[in-house]
Amino acid sequence: MCPKKNSQQTRQQQVFKYLGLSFQMFAVIGLGTALGWYIQQKSQMKFPVWLLLFCFLSIVLAFYQLYISMKNDENQE
Repeated sequence: MCPKKNSQQTRQQQVFKYLGLSFQMFAVIGLGTALGWYIQQKSQMKFPVWLLLFCFLSIVLAFYQLYISMKNDENQE
């Protein structure tokens, strides 16, 4: 009975951890895109260079954070 309860708790912890990571990724990508949009509006360029640059950089940063987090999880196990 105890191992089943512990596995359920572990599963819930993993769900909340990855749910938190998904919100973190959403926030990083959203803030990066918003910053790119703001700089793009201030520069008044026709082609959205800053918006694309900050959008792609924030996506790379978010996936890098995910990679580091998963690497740390692998080392803990």
